[in-house]
Amino acid sequence: MRRTRLSPASLGPRDVLHVGSAGLRTRPMRVVLSALGIAIGIATMIAVVGISASSKAQLLQKLDALGTNMLVASPGQGLFGEEVKLPKEAPGMVGRIDGVQQVGATGDLPQAVRRSEKIPADESGGITLKAADEGLLKVLRGAMASGTWLNDANGRYPSVVLGHISAERLGITEPGRQVYIDGRYFTVVGILGPLPLAPEIERSALVGWSAAGKLLGFDGHPTSIYERSTDASVRGVRDLIPRTVDPENPRNVQVTDPSSALQAKAATEGAFTNLLLGLGGVALLVGGVGVANTMIISVLERRHEIGLRRSMGATRGQIRIQFVTESLLLSGLGGIAGIVLGAAATYVFAASGGMPWVVPLWAVGGGFGATLVIGTIAGLYPAVRAARLSPTLALQAV
Repeated sequence: MRRTRLSPASLGPRDVLHVGSAGLRTRPMRVVLSALGIAIGIATMIAVVGISASSKAQLLQKLDALGTNMLVASPGQGLFGEEVKLPKEAPGMVGRIDGVQQVGATGDLPQAVRRSEKIPADESGGITLKAADEGLLKVLRGAMASGTWLNDANGRYPSVVLGHISAERLGITEPGRQVYIDGRYFTVVGILGPLPLAPEIERSALVGWSAAGKLLGFDGHPTSIYERSTDASVRGVRDLIPRTVDPENPRNVQVTDPSSALQAKAATEGAFTNLLLGLGGVALLVGGVGVANTMIISVLERRHEIGLRRSMGATRGQIRIQFVTESLLLSGLGGIAGIVLGAAATYVFAASGGMPWVVPLWAVGGGFGATLVIGTIAGLYPAVRAARLSPTLALQAV
């Protein structure tokens, strides 16, 4: 009589999920506590990456609004360190460069700006007095918080526009008030809004170019020339400005890009997140250890079940798959909860700071993939240990 060799029954995907989730369904509280460590680690990593990405998106939006095509020309130092002055005609010369669209200028004045004549002259509050031409506000893409900008009408008389920081320091909240400059009162006709590309203007008091010459002894030499050019011509204009303003000594003219600081900040926005990502990784690792510990306890508690399944024909490989699947499901639940928590934390932070809500897909995919890897590693030893149990000895465990 010929013997027929019996082959063990195979488990389909649905069967694997059913037997793998059996331990989770019978111990829900343990599942919650074990998945919590994984959830905290993933939530930390998602939140850190999301907050960093949201901050960077806000900076890029700000750069798009402000533009990266503005340059500022200012006098440098002479060959022997002497003071250099830009020509009075420099703004017009810069405006004739091919590609330049808008030009504005300021000139520094030595007088102090005070709230009244009763305040000592040396207590200026760090406010700089500048002469400004009409085109400056358009070049800076600024806006008035209140009042009006300097023009042909008010720029010839003792009127002044305050940067929003200088207005705060002077305690002025609306136009119509007066400040004391060089022995006379100037009427505040406007207060500027924030100017991220020109922080020096935010801390200044600006008078008209004509009034500065007639009332404050301004010599007409600009201290800073602001220009906007087309995006394609920024580099060429930057090279041409020094040779145009001072053909004999172009080194006496410095040209800077005010947006470079914001661009550098946007480029390095994620640098500090590496430390926080490391902390999230540590929390994820601790969660993985918790999952492994839970699975080992589960194997010890379910020895009778393991022995019964082995005696009914389950192979060692099927026992291993069962416990690895259980570990993966446990880690996956923690990963999904962590992704939801991290995305919610990012949303709250972004909404409170007026930022766009950004959660990179690579962070979500990478975080969930990390939970599956940790779940697999955490379940390997308990699964191997369960598969090696003797069916006879396991059935004796009651």
